[in-house]
Amino acid sequence: MKRAKITVVGAGNVGATTAHWCASMELGDIVLLDIPAAGDMPKGKALDLMEASPIMGFDSKIIGTSDYADAAGSDVVVITAGIARKPGMSRDDLLATNAKIVTSVSEEVKKHCPNAVVIVVSNPLDAMVQQCQKVTGFPSSRVIGQAGVLDTARFRTFIAMDLGVSVEDVSAMLLGGHGDTMVPIPSCTSVGGIPITQLMDAETLEKHVDRARKGGAEIVALLKTGSAYYAPAAAAAQMVEAIVKDKKRLIPCAVMCNKEYNVGGYYVGVPVILGSAGVEKIIELSLTESEQKAFDFSVAAVKELVGVMDKLMSA
Repeated sequence: MKRAKITVVGAGNVGATTAHWCASMELGDIVLLDIPAAGDMPKGKALDLMEASPIMGFDSKIIGTSDYADAAGSDVVVITAGIARKPGMSRDDLLATNAKIVTSVSEEVKKHCPNAVVIVVSNPLDAMVQQCQKVTGFPSSRVIGQAGVLDTARFRTFIAMDLGVSVEDVSAMLLGGHGDTMVPIPSCTSVGGIPITQLMDAETLEKHVDRARKGGAEIVALLKTGSAYYAPAAAAAQMVEAIVKDKKRLIPCAVMCNKEYNVGGYYVGVPVILGSAGVEKIIELSLTESEQKAFDFSVAAVKELVGVMDKLMSA
């Protein structure tokens, strides 16, 4: 059986940790790639990770490089490249710099990995994945944003901590843009199959939603230098697993919605079935009036962000 080939672009904390998770899960052979200015750093991290394989018992081959030719034929490309958010920096502040970086990376991915499924992790996520799809010209089913898996993981963590239950028993769904406008769906949130509304009052639930919305900023404030990377990388690895193993996972991802949810051609977080072809189906939920209003507000924020990016890129 042919092993999957996974390229991770960006060998910083998120990228290197994504490679770490993917290797430990034996999802395939891994190329850890960074810009030439990074010097031998990606080679060093790849070698260090490879040397862990006899101890941890995984057989993935890992190489570090600055040459996109080494990524040729990749089944999955994970784009983590971009500057990290600093304390007090909004996601919008990242827009101009990271849009240029993602554009450059996307051009190389288009050239060297024309059949890959691309997972974008770079922030501001909703705009970056839109730009990646535009530049690559790949079918939108093969360009996906990692957001919902991370957001729901944070939400599930806070619920489990509050109720004193296993995180494995908490299921949740959050829609919309990544960040401050994400939309909780209480009817899709449960613990061991029990609706969350029977275990937690609305005020407490909203407190956890708000913390999930600000999850990245909370960690940035605590770290002082740098941003979250363990959970974002784990979320990316779960998506890689769904693709390379064709698992048909039903998970929230940022995907191109046209007529779905009446979005009209923008990337927003919605539940999808994720398999070897990328997005195999978008699941449309029946939203309550308040959920629909919040979702529309979130979509409007995404559209505004993309509009600002387009102006910056055309200037």
